[in-house]
Amino acid sequence: MLDITQLNVFIQVATTQSCSEAAKRLHLSQPTVSKHIQNLEAKLGVQLFRREGTRLHITNAGISLLHWARKLVHLANEVEEIIKSMEDSITGHLIIACSTTAGKYILPQLAARYCQRFPEVKVIISSCTAEDITTHLLEGDAHLGVMSREPIDPGLESQLFFKDTITLIVPPNHHWAYQKVIEPSELLDEPLIIREVTSGTRKVVLTELAKFDIHLDDLNIFMELGNAEAIVRTVAAGYGVAFVSKLAAACPIERGNVVDVHVQGLDLKRIIYMARKIDKTPNRAGDAFWSYIHSPENAELLLLPERI
Repeated sequence: MLDITQLNVFIQVATTQSCSEAAKRLHLSQPTVSKHIQNLEAKLGVQLFRREGTRLHITNAGISLLHWARKLVHLANEVEEIIKSMEDSITGHLIIACSTTAGKYILPQLAARYCQRFPEVKVIISSCTAEDITTHLLEGDAHLGVMSREPIDPGLESQLFFKDTITLIVPPNHHWAYQKVIEPSELLDEPLIIREVTSGTRKVVLTELAKFDIHLDDLNIFMELGNAEAIVRTVAAGYGVAFVSKLAAACPIERGNVVDVHVQGLDLKRIIYMARKIDKTPNRAGDAFWSYIHSPENAELLLLPERI
């Protein structure tokens, strides 16, 4: 029978490509880590790593094992947490995958409040793409997911998390900064920075512009960036204009680094969703967070994107 401790050690060595680094992460001695790997290799009858200089390189057999090792360790942790959660207190790990910039501003604060309410729960927030969230939830690698579009997979359910506001930002010396309001047609010739294809911000902006018969090919897009903060910095430096979540631009707007401009007739609102697997292994920490987000004490925080 496979040893969960050995598998966990194997995962860390595979991740770091180093027994010494894995030992630091696991708070074990390097000889102990090496011994676990040797015992696992002996049990399986295969070589999991080959050494090249000072680095370890995982073998094909090791790559095959890594996928299943992660699943087994994750399942073992789930079982342990389920047993502990049978007591009155809520304990264990809560993994939340987040793909949207807006969520990254609201979610950590909400998670911090949750941890104060349930101090025996450790929350892990991981950043990933919207496409990856569905996979993570269905495969059990995350308990909850935050995304800017409602999931369509029948194995997932979702609820409204909060409503985000998107705004057009320009450099402080831009002529639009003094107008504060422009017509959609004025965007046609202006150098524009746009989010990546999968971005919820991009989808909302293009949908709203289409109401004025303005399409992607009509715009003067000179750069595409997958990070809202990077876009804000680029605009602040004087390179073009951009649509971003107002949460990402709030501090730069307050400092005067960029100026937000209203585009007449555009309803730049979007819903941020929280999703979870329907047929899931019981997880009291996740169920508690699912309910906690709309507790009255969090109403002001969730309304922040609409008020800034």
